[in-house]
Amino acid sequence: MRSESQSALLDLHGRVQTFAPFKVVLVGDYMLDRQIRGTVDRISPEAPVPVLTSRSQADFESSPGGSGNVAACLAALGGVVHCIGVVGDDPDGGLLRTGLESIGCVTEGLVEDSTRPTTLKQSMVGLAQHRHPQKMFRFDIESTDPLSAECEQRLLDALAKALPGSAVVCLEDYGKGVCSPRVCEETMRMASELGIPVMVDPASRDSFERYSGAALITPNRSEAERALGGGATPSTASSSGVEHGRSLAERLHGSLDVSEIVVTIDRDGAVYSVDRGTEPVHVATRARHVYDVTGAGDVVLAVLAACKAHSMGIHESVQLANIAAGLEVETFGVRPIPLGELSGALLDEARGGGRERDLPTLLDELDQLRREGKRVVLTNGCFDVIHAGHVAYLREAGMVGDVLVVGLNSDEQVRIQKGADRPIFNATERLEILGELRCIDYLVIFEEPTAESLIRAIRPDVYVKGGDYQPEEIAEYGLLTELGIETRVLASRPGLGSSALIDRIRSQSGA
Repeated sequence: MRSESQSALLDLHGRVQTFAPFKVVLVGDYMLDRQIRGTVDRISPEAPVPVLTSRSQADFESSPGGSGNVAACLAALGGVVHCIGVVGDDPDGGLLRTGLESIGCVTEGLVEDSTRPTTLKQSMVGLAQHRHPQKMFRFDIESTDPLSAECEQRLLDALAKALPGSAVVCLEDYGKGVCSPRVCEETMRMASELGIPVMVDPASRDSFERYSGAALITPNRSEAERALGGGATPSTASSSGVEHGRSLAERLHGSLDVSEIVVTIDRDGAVYSVDRGTEPVHVATRARHVYDVTGAGDVVLAVLAACKAHSMGIHESVQLANIAAGLEVETFGVRPIPLGELSGALLDEARGGGRERDLPTLLDELDQLRREGKRVVLTNGCFDVIHAGHVAYLREAGMVGDVLVVGLNSDEQVRIQKGADRPIFNATERLEILGELRCIDYLVIFEEPTAESLIRAIRPDVYVKGGDYQPEEIAEYGLLTELGIETRVLASRPGLGSSALIDRIRSQSGA
């Protein structure tokens, strides 16, 4: 049977599958991100600095940044985002609007202010030795001056127009002037009157008082420390990251009028607090390769907002946000995490990073997937000495449906079918090799001479075999017909076969 943690992850996967489009209002500091890509092959003769060489204007790419990145993340999760912010009367403002509209955002609430520029973050990205992207330099154009009273009022008027019908309001503060005390206070007031929760990703500030009244605030560790007076208290200075995170969440809850607090603590995941006087809860995250932490906080806010819009509890919401942030940091640069990718990551988490299952656990998980409308494909074989023909056949099998299950003959059955000197690779090794193929969703070992028992248990929508014969020649064809299971034979590559390859290797080695 599946473990309690696997069950929770699969239930969470099921909840994600029910996500539907939702309206969200996003107030914040919108920016334009521009990357200039090129290669670095030499040092300038004029100064000891690297020279970035771009091929053409195709190496210049602009996309929404700052709150615009949160908007993209929300849109990828099904959000219909109404953007509330300020842009300049300049070409970059036009590019920002176009970029947001291209992903389905509503930009009527972007107020134009001719006295300030559109915030621009321009990065030079070079390929080190033509292989690894590396940010070399960033050039910013921005104003952090307070908004004029007239501009603030226009922004609040746009907010009032956008709020009705919204499931949630997000406030993404980068400290560029939009999220002033007045704007924050009025956002809380107007949303409260309509019964709409406000979720805040705060800027690094000495105080979070302007966010009072929010349903949720999600600072990172350093932001929380600064708001509480600059760093760890003596009692937590030497404690673990998790214990320090708990202390920060508890102290913030004691000083803020906010319903829920989520403190993200880097590789340790997150800690959340929902009740004053109750110990904050730690939600761990799976260790990942971190390439770039840019945008992780934006993803966390977007996922928490999507969960709130679908009435999910705080624990599963933080769990899902952790997984999404983990996907984000594995990528260079900023990118939204689509709902489908997040759903797939949940299945990977439920598998514990592996694809092997015992049969009862497999059947349990397939039942969940079928309830979500997934089409199950089954194939089986010895797969002793994997070759290009296997890979092509399995890739094609994976395209027949939504979930590919591969039954693997036990070592004893391989020995009976192939001879006393087989298998070349034992079952553990074969599982490890097959587990690296992305097209495979599940692996299960079976002990019987045919796959009939496996077919009866799984009842796939489609049964697939590789070869150059007719479906009627498959040993299990009678059972497949009896059960009404669609049967397909996928063409094999001529000249490729495990036995032939093994014979060739032995003959060449003189064995």
